[in-house]
Amino acid sequence: MLRFFVVFLLLLAALFAIELTPWAQTYVVVPWTDALARMSTAIVTLFDPNVVASGKVIRSTTSDFAVSIEAGCNGVEATIVLIAAMLAFPAPWRHRIVGLGIGFVAVQALNVVRIISLFYLGQWSYAVFEWAHLYVWQALIMLDVLVVWLLWVRRVPRPEGGAMPPPASPPALAPG
Repeated sequence: MLRFFVVFLLLLAALFAIELTPWAQTYVVVPWTDALARMSTAIVTLFDPNVVASGKVIRSTTSDFAVSIEAGCNGVEATIVLIAAMLAFPAPWRHRIVGLGIGFVAVQALNVVRIISLFYLGQWSYAVFEWAHLYVWQALIMLDVLVVWLLWVRRVPRPEGGAMPPPASPPALAPG
């Protein structure tokens, strides 16, 4: 457990450091954020043709309300947490790769729902938008990461012998 925690923290620090580099921002984060805005807009326009995306901004052409997908709201940080947890946990590489693919889709799919819901909440009530944005969705996205990781851990193949070793039990106390 200690090994997992230390490796997880080191990977988390390294991945966040990489994310903040100008190269990663230019070639990964900004293009991903713009694509996320386009994906969200494409879904919204199935029901409301008066919505456009420009870069990381989604805007209603009828109400002029807009949301800008900023750092922390593009799912990159949540995905980094999931990647660090899956890479730190002892599992076969094939299992990690499949888990990362499915986990990425799960986190980003919920993030698209988040963006679309916030876009409509903001048009309805700015106070509700702020509350949902700052509290509800932040918690739900990280809860999604935790649930995806826990489901993945349950599917990790057991080591040779078929079962995980039992946890060490504390030493028995002598009576009296």
